[in-house]
Amino acid sequence: MNEIRLKGTLSSDKPLTVAVLAMGGQGGGVLADWIVALAESQGWMAQSTSVPGVAQRTGATIYYLEMLPARAGMQPIFSLMPTPGDVDVVVAAELMEAGRSVLRGLVTPDRTSLIASTHRSFAVSEKEKPGDGTGDPTVVTEATDFAAKRTITFDMDALATENGSVISSSLFGALAAADVLPFPKEAFEATIRAGGKGVEASLRSFNAAYDRAKRKPRDDVHALPQKRTDPVPETAGHPDLDRLVRRIRADFPESAWATLFAGVKRLTDFQDPAYACEYLDRVGKLFELDVRCGGEKQEFRFTVQAAKYVAVAMAYDDVVRVADLKIRASRFARIRKEVGATDGQIVYVTEFMHPRMEEVCGTLPKGLGLWIENRPALFARLDRLVNKGRRVKTGTVFWYVGLYMVAALRRVRRTTLRHDREAEHCERWLSTASDLISRNYELAVEVLNNRRLVKGYSDTHSRGLSKFDRVMSALPMLVHRNDGAAWARRLRQAALLDEDGIALDGALKTVATLEH
Repeated sequence: MNEIRLKGTLSSDKPLTVAVLAMGGQGGGVLADWIVALAESQGWMAQSTSVPGVAQRTGATIYYLEMLPARAGMQPIFSLMPTPGDVDVVVAAELMEAGRSVLRGLVTPDRTSLIASTHRSFAVSEKEKPGDGTGDPTVVTEATDFAAKRTITFDMDALATENGSVISSSLFGALAAADVLPFPKEAFEATIRAGGKGVEASLRSFNAAYDRAKRKPRDDVHALPQKRTDPVPETAGHPDLDRLVRRIRADFPESAWATLFAGVKRLTDFQDPAYACEYLDRVGKLFELDVRCGGEKQEFRFTVQAAKYVAVAMAYDDVVRVADLKIRASRFARIRKEVGATDGQIVYVTEFMHPRMEEVCGTLPKGLGLWIENRPALFARLDRLVNKGRRVKTGTVFWYVGLYMVAALRRVRRTTLRHDREAEHCERWLSTASDLISRNYELAVEVLNNRRLVKGYSDTHSRGLSKFDRVMSALPMLVHRNDGAAWARRLRQAALLDEDGIALDGALKTVATLEH
């Protein structure tokens, strides 16, 4: 009886607790194993458990660890799940997961040290909205500042990538720098070496994160991505492009230079320098109108927005553009870098494509495309052959050559049915804005901004175009109102809230009830 009691003696010491929140591919399991191995190598007893998250980026796996110094004759009982208010360290491999740890009560101001990467891996709910559905990272950082005893937050994913490793190694380095575990840095490094895989890259990432956390443990985050526009150079390195650059400097206000230069680069890449010249012609006419209508007092906002959205409208997404982007060497290099492929490894890329007969007709010469569209029976028969999902393996000669031939249609793009329709739509849109500027300058600017609704190709383009037309249909009700521009902005924001346009329906009904 006494012997049984001795073996069953339990430790009443409070364990040190760690919660790791990571998604698939981020090495959360490796990090948990490292922490357990580290504790055991230092004479501690440790246990880890995990609760898998939901697939497709709707939740992270929670790895929970408890550890205690080993004591002779004492056997600890470890918990299987973290208890709110009872976690010493939370390690989050993505910023929004840090926010979720606060919501779960795992982070507390009297106890918890929070270590989190500030990079984003967007959730399905963020991606599915037609507009910008991304969560506000500043809300998370403000909450963690209040909720945690201490925070270490910077972009650990980028740091790991720079060193040829994955984020688990940089998280491990930040954990070592936090001094929340009573183990020396050398013990952390020895644990990585004992793993035997990718040791050198992991150690580089570990030490870079360790130094970064010691030197500057916090990164500032912003609600919106930091926009970067290249300054207009003195020379672009090509006679045709130099003429465009000189024209930007000579013919337009300085407030529009950076946007115009970005537009010229985009349209030259999309088509050719002559097409970029057409872009400057269009914006130049709008600038002349802006000057006549007192745009200088408005800092030429009409011209600046025209410079942005005319470029967007002229560089529309079509089948030719998609094929061109998919076979670029820069894209294959980026994919190889993202998957961590070495020089001796072969990477095959499989695209999913679902063309419709509408896209086929749009790629044909205008006359032929219209001829097919005007024969519904023929169009339907051809659509049954074309309208199928396909897995396109761009690493094979057959599919690469096929995409290359489609991309080569760029030379005849101006003769296609799709280009004719895009040009016609662009002219109608700009004509509407031009007619409004003398009567309601602010509303004319919002009409230019409405082009944001039209994007993509295939079904995405059709839905965006439908929303654009519906928002524009409200202009007669807004043109004579002092707050017409504000209402136009609300309509556009409503259109971007959901794919089906339910919010836009409600906003349009509200506008219809306004007194005119």
